[in-house]
Amino acid sequence: MSKSPIPTGKLEKATLTSDESDNIEFQFNPTKLKFKQSIKLDVEAAARTEEGSPKVSFKGPCTRVLTISDIRFDTYETGENVIEKYISKFLKALDFADKGEAKGKRPPTYTFIWGQNQYIRRCFIESLDFDITRFLIDGTPVQAVISSLELKEVESIAASGSTNPFGRGSTPNR
Repeated sequence: MSKSPIPTGKLEKATLTSDESDNIEFQFNPTKLKFKQSIKLDVEAAARTEEGSPKVSFKGPCTRVLTISDIRFDTYETGENVIEKYISKFLKALDFADKGEAKGKRPPTYTFIWGQNQYIRRCFIESLDFDITRFLIDGTPVQAVISSLELKEVESIAASGSTNPFGRGSTPNR
């Protein structure tokens, strides 16, 4: 029986780490992680079982999706532009190609780590929805909330060799 890591009492920041791009550290940790895992099916409309139901073939696992909601960023006290300081790193991951030359290129891949947990590895940012929620009197944005950050795994669970939904045990988490 393995021992669980002992909490250090130190606040651990959630991060998206990458070997090919800037790491992205969350200013405040998320309050909810939503995982989606499914399998690929092939339903043959013409083929039927003895009971008359359509025959279903199971093709394998789909890639895992992690949606992180309600990620908050705040630069009110320093007066810095919250978009430039925090949100731009997420946007850069989505704008990976130079001037529309996306053909043959791919977005940077990340591993989502929070403390001792590697929740999803080799993923890319598939979508990002954010709101600017506070401005200084000169219009500088100083608070933002990412309402939805969707991370999609590059490899399926079977390809990564992990049977654990958080990727622990198959690879080092840092």
